Amino acid sequence: MKKKTSVWVLLLAVAIVTAGCETGSQTGQTAQKEQKGAASAQANGSGTTVDTPKTGGQATTDSTIAKVRMDNITALRLIDGQSGWIGGNGWIARTDAAASDSVGSTWNVQYQGQGTVQQIFALNGQQAWTVMADSGSLLATRDGGKRWEVVGTVPEQGQAGFLHFVSSKEGFSGSQYTKDGGHSWSSLPMPGHMVGQPYYHDRQNGWAVTQDTDRSFQILHTVNGGQKWTTVMSRTTEAPLNGAIIRSVERGNAWIELVGDTGMNQTSYSLWHTADSGQSWRAVLANATAGGGPAPGISQQENQVAKNEGTAPGMLYPVNSSTAWMGGYCAPCDKPNTIGWTTDGGKTWNNGKQGFDGYGGQQIGMANAKEGWAIFSDSEQAPVMYTTSDGGQHWTQSHVFDKPVASGS
Repeated sequence: MKKKTSVWVLLLAVAIVTAGCETGSQTGQTAQKEQKGAASAQANGSGTTVDTPKTGGQATTDSTIAKVRMDNITALRLIDGQSGWIGGNGWIARTDAAASDSVGSTWNVQYQGQGTVQQIFALNGQQAWTVMADSGSLLATRDGGKRWEVVGTVPEQGQAGFLHFVSSKEGFSGSQYTKDGGHSWSSLPMPGHMVGQPYYHDRQNGWAVTQDTDRSFQILHTVNGGQKWTTVMSRTTEAPLNGAIIRSVERGNAWIELVGDTGMNQTSYSLWHTADSGQSWRAVLANATAGGGPAPGISQQENQVAKNEGTAPGMLYPVNSSTAWMGGYCAPCDKPNTIGWTTDGGKTWNNGKQGFDGYGGQQIGMANAKEGWAIFSDSEQAPVMYTTSDGGQHWTQSHVFDKPVASGS
């Protein structure tokens, strides 16, 4: 049985700051780990190699060809069930499945440059943005990725705000706001004593988690652009929060993951959901562990709350007010990755029956409640991509990133 517990400790340490994980959003992914994993994978000879124009940042028809190894995939974003982007250490690639191809079987590397891709957000099949780790450089495309250009820098990217755009001009990353497509950014109001980053669904509606003492936390909501924050939930905890991940896919709707302690390669966490602007909350998941202690905000009396598979959180990916997906991770397990979901707003939770290899990070992306992709990386093996078309009941292996692919395919 493989033992990669140290990898997960590194992943989790930065995941609690972010993302969804996710990146894919995503819990449990870190730029530091991604770079180490890429170097290790190259040393072991794993990963798809693609011949692509080397352009230093913009896709052109340059005659200089460089080989790109897809040996550690650090970001994933779907356009629909057939098309999407992935990124890694210095590259961005896109796939568009033809009628005769399986999804993800052919990839076209569109960009090469410095840095590791941290996040990708696609507004549609033509407009997308990519954040590079460390530098916070923001790349954008308006032609489906034929040309990627650096358009600006996302401030405070070390705080790992979740990048999302609501139009071609207006976007958000934590407390940062742009109204010109990412060229310039301004700060939005946020409360004090925050855990993690706030999440602005739009210019007026936002969410934040705060912690004033070691024994309690609060979830706050604003409907006036941060001018006033209202406490919509307050709970006690056995130990201080170590992270909070917020996603809001519809106005008045929020999925909030609270990360507790870590010990013995186990991390406690809870997942909460509201569909009425915080007037009522549902505890969706309560993952208490022997090493990490009680799930944050869950009392001993609330023993009917569902539990996700694994001993630590994976990537959180909500689809709408009813449907959300979340990975699980178990460092000492032979199949460390699992995927669970809810389709009724968290009333019930489904733990998938399949386990997946990969001790180096997981990426989960959903096009809708039925169609989704998952990619699992490993420092000693090539990343593997799986797809589902029945809402996670079955995942089918669609591609292993270990074979050379012709340029422009």
